[in-house]
Amino acid sequence: MNIIVCVKRVPETTEADIVIEKSGRDIDKSGLVFDLNEWDRYAVEEAILLKEKQGGKVTVLTVGEEKSYESLQKCLAMGADDAIRLTDLAFNGSDGYATAKVLAEAIRKMDYGLILTGTQAEDDGDGQVGVVMAELLGIPHAALVNHIEVQDKKVKVHRELEGGLEEVFEILLPAVLTIQTGINEPRYVSLLGIRKAAKKEIKVFRASDLNLKAEEVGLSGSDIRLEKISLPPVGEGAEILEGKPEEIALKVFDILKDKGGLA
Repeated sequence: MNIIVCVKRVPETTEADIVIEKSGRDIDKSGLVFDLNEWDRYAVEEAILLKEKQGGKVTVLTVGEEKSYESLQKCLAMGADDAIRLTDLAFNGSDGYATAKVLAEAIRKMDYGLILTGTQAEDDGDGQVGVVMAELLGIPHAALVNHIEVQDKKVKVHRELEGGLEEVFEILLPAVLTIQTGINEPRYVSLLGIRKAAKKEIKVFRASDLNLKAEEVGLSGSDIRLEKISLPPVGEGAEILEGKPEEIALKVFDILKDKGGLA
């Protein structure tokens, strides 16, 4: 079975000092480290595991600039067979819907039985692309998938719900599944894998190759436009209470009373 995995290159911001650009619509990424989106790593690993069991090949796709080669090469080093980069100035500013449209048009030309994406991206957290892409392609989908069993022309999936609940059902193939973290343990990329990946060709397609017009993608083709982002306001520092336990307890009582926490 041929599997397509849609991935994204994102900045690592967990331990970084974030600065807002002058435009107010993005963060300053000049000093940030970029890597493959965490959820997508699990999707790539799951695709490779399925290939090892079922046969076929794994193709990874991304919508991004030239630096996205690093993420695609990492996927190839993990064990993906082919990689495609979709890039065009017309794609700039695309929201989740427009991005899904670009991916869907590329996928229409390909032979596939299953499409995997990460549940969401670390940078925007929208979680839209996978499910929108399924709708555009006219195939079924499932989100937040944490277990997959391929059975002939269908796939049995376990889907994570709120409150620790899980949903299990079957979907006819082809289908789109958005993968949750924890479904597997992504493999480490070996030096040999990196060397082999560097020799593989990464195909590049532009809007004209996908029969997409400029007004169908980018800001023109997006329903959502980012107006402004900001850092959360800095709260007041914590008050350290000192003294014996009984003294601290009285102070806590007085504070709660003053703040209206006690009747």
